[in-house]
Amino acid sequence: MGCLYFVRHGQTVWNVENKICGATDSPLTDLGREQARETGQKILEEGIKADLILYSPLSRAKDTAMEISKITGIPTRAEQRLFEQNFGKYEGTPRNGEEFKEAKKQFLNRYEGGESMFQLAQRVYNLLDEVVSDKEKTYILVAHNGIARVIHSYFYEMTNEEYASYGVKNATVSKYFF
Repeated sequence: MGCLYFVRHGQTVWNVENKICGATDSPLTDLGREQARETGQKILEEGIKADLILYSPLSRAKDTAMEISKITGIPTRAEQRLFEQNFGKYEGTPRNGEEFKEAKKQFLNRYEGGESMFQLAQRVYNLLDEVVSDKEKTYILVAHNGIARVIHSYFYEMTNEEYASYGVKNATVSKYFF
């Protein structure tokens, strides 16, 4: 049985400000960098062995992946398909805004200038199809909360409401078996 690990990036400036980051590049805070180092240490201490860390090219995920790599020695590679969903007009707006909460339930909605949930799922599912077909390797994927939602839906049945509300905390490590 194969497995992969997912790590959400450390805390960002916009996480602190409760803003939707999406495709906007919000940097890690000092706490976010510390969380990344702690996650790397946790991976090392738990004896998690991986062949490669694939990370989103956005700086918050890249910087998290690099901190993990420094501690664990696991090589890294940018993976464009892990780029966070583009939330269009909602980028930089409050995460808990009522209009955004409703828009998230509409999977075909492109967020006026952004990308739909279906478009996001297609690119992430394509990556996951490749990862799970390579049973010889174990991967750590470092990316974003929107990507976490799609990955979870790939491995588990979810209702639309569960999908729309699913999330993981910064620097959380999740394990998926296939």
